[in-house]
Amino acid sequence: MKAGLLATAPGFEAADESSRRDPPLIRPEKLQAFVDPLPIPPLAKKTGTRPSPTKRSVQVPYYRLPIHEFACKVHRDVPATRFWGYGGSMPGPTIEVRRGEEILVEWPNELPRKHFLPIDNKIMGAERDKPEVRTVVHLHGGRVPPESDGYPENWYESGKSAIYHYLNDQDAALLWYHDHAMGINRLNVLAGMLGLYVVRDVLEDSLNLPKGGQEIPLVITDRMIREDGQLHYPVSRRPGGIWVPEFFGDAVLLNGKLLPYLDVEPQRYRFRILNGSNGRFYHLALSDNGPMQQIGTDQGLLSAPVKLSLLTIAPGERLDVVIDFADRAGETIVLQNDAVGIMQIRVGRTRVNDPSSLPQKLRPIPKVLESAAVKTRRLTLDEVDTILDDPMVHLLDGKRWHEPISEKPALGTTEIWELVNTTDDTHPIHLHLVRLQVLDRRSFDVPAFLYEKKFKYTSEAIPPDANETGWKDTVRAAPGAVTRIIVPFDGYPGRYVWHCHILEHEDNEMMRPYEIVKA
Repeated sequence: MKAGLLATAPGFEAADESSRRDPPLIRPEKLQAFVDPLPIPPLAKKTGTRPSPTKRSVQVPYYRLPIHEFACKVHRDVPATRFWGYGGSMPGPTIEVRRGEEILVEWPNELPRKHFLPIDNKIMGAERDKPEVRTVVHLHGGRVPPESDGYPENWYESGKSAIYHYLNDQDAALLWYHDHAMGINRLNVLAGMLGLYVVRDVLEDSLNLPKGGQEIPLVITDRMIREDGQLHYPVSRRPGGIWVPEFFGDAVLLNGKLLPYLDVEPQRYRFRILNGSNGRFYHLALSDNGPMQQIGTDQGLLSAPVKLSLLTIAPGERLDVVIDFADRAGETIVLQNDAVGIMQIRVGRTRVNDPSSLPQKLRPIPKVLESAAVKTRRLTLDEVDTILDDPMVHLLDGKRWHEPISEKPALGTTEIWELVNTTDDTHPIHLHLVRLQVLDRRSFDVPAFLYEKKFKYTSEAIPPDANETGWKDTVRAAPGAVTRIIVPFDGYPGRYVWHCHILEHEDNEMMRPYEIVKA
């Protein structure tokens, strides 16, 4: 299939390149801005209880979130868009749990058997002998046993289902779930297969942060959308190629809406932000240059709020941010990305009593000492161009997916990973199961390393920014630099993966299995 062609599906007309050309892409700047309210994803509702897989005498909440096709409008003046997603919404329903609360989630695949986005059969795991439509769900940031982690090769096709066991034995944090099927992950996520997952705990409760209607989930994604409302995914101009190395759409959606507005009262609000885009990094600021207090990152709260006027967020990362509108009654502010408005915030005129607070201390975060590491691994991030009729590939430590596993940390031990980025891209590197701390970044001589096999640092080590000093699961590996992370390998023994969270890279070899072995 070629980009822009629609597969036959209920409610959509089949398209044929021989009969018509695809409509042009919409230009967001030509649409009337801020006419649709920001939607809030629905909360997932449990459908009953079932016995715990580990404690058969205990009944635990059971959720069923079918994955199917639906249509919804991204903007008042744009025809309805076909999406694939969870529970009939994009993003999918938010799953909210308490720390230590076990749940079971069934993910039935009720999708059509033909994909409506272009599959490249030369990509690993997407060969012609595989079903076009398949899925497996990964809980990003979740501390889960390997059989419930969403291993990319554990996909299942339309008409089948999987039930995953989430124990939620971790700190309060904003996680997210998304498709992780080998070779077509970028297409499935772009089609709409993602949603939020919130873990809460007693410590977070005690801080009296904004909650209820003053806690706003914000899932940011970018898309290419045609004038007929349908998603577009480009194909390569290389001979025989389909895969493209990155995807950047000019239609930035917030909770599935293009250019929405949000009504707030003059009080504090907590924004739980996810970058769910395939490859775009966002640089978020308020049009009045007002302050934002970042209170958390991927794996939960920071030790103290960090005051910022600009927020940078890479694919897969999450930000927890408090904005105080108390002194902005009656004002209209625009949330911007690189100075381009993406959401309007309308502050009410009537002052209200704000019951929330913003403590100066949030939680203790013990620093993992380098002396705790039993091993240091130097792992390269590589870009390799292949023969003309094949796409380039992005590799981790020079290895492809199917090569033997080379990273086998022992359960309960701590390691330092040195991510040596030889490319021109910043790669957001995600490790499944575990949480990590950023140690530092340091520039090195890339040509000398690549062509002379000599390793030479060219700068002093730069410590992480204040808003990176908490627990994370996705780290930005800067180009031409060594990014050092320290990782306690706690949780469960078994096979997991680590990969770049630019989904086009991940789908084309920039993903490797690793195995936690019993000590």
